[in-house]
Amino acid sequence: MHRLFIGVRPPESVGDLLLDAMEGIEGARWQDESNLHLTLRFIGEVERPAANDLAMALEHITAPPFSARIEGVGHFERKGHPHALWARIVPSAPLEALRQKVERACESAGFERETRKFTPHITLARLNRSVGPIDAWLSSFGDMHAEWEIDGFTLYESHLGHTGAHYEAIAQYPLRGDGAA
Repeated sequence: MHRLFIGVRPPESVGDLLLDAMEGIEGARWQDESNLHLTLRFIGEVERPAANDLAMALEHITAPPFSARIEGVGHFERKGHPHALWARIVPSAPLEALRQKVERACESAGFERETRKFTPHITLARLNRSVGPIDAWLSSFGDMHAEWEIDGFTLYESHLGHTGAHYEAIAQYPLRGDGAA
């Protein structure tokens, strides 16, 4: 079985900015630089034939490169407790268009449509219930800002281990064309 997702890695300069924010919360499990990404679509566990079908479907996506912006930070909660810290990606029409094309490619490869709301972000830390307070961190990095050009996306395989997940790039897809497809 292969645990897959489709994402976009920020460039090194943006990664450095994100790494600089990864401090100041006791008990937070900060992401490794190599794991920083914007998830376009989580797939989950699949057999090799389905993974191959997905990889081929993604090859047909055309879209022009576009600019992405980070503005601020936030957190997700589970049962009233924070469980992840993230950098906010500003929603945009080109990002949503790419996400929809990825979704259609997933459907054409036999995967059910994603029903969860898309909140564009880059996860910075995972939190458990014993983590220290996050309010000061949210305030300190609330004005985080960066911009970069998204010129492609990647199909990743996630390998889970004792120290967390390791992401392996399976196939990379450059953005090109006018985006009509």
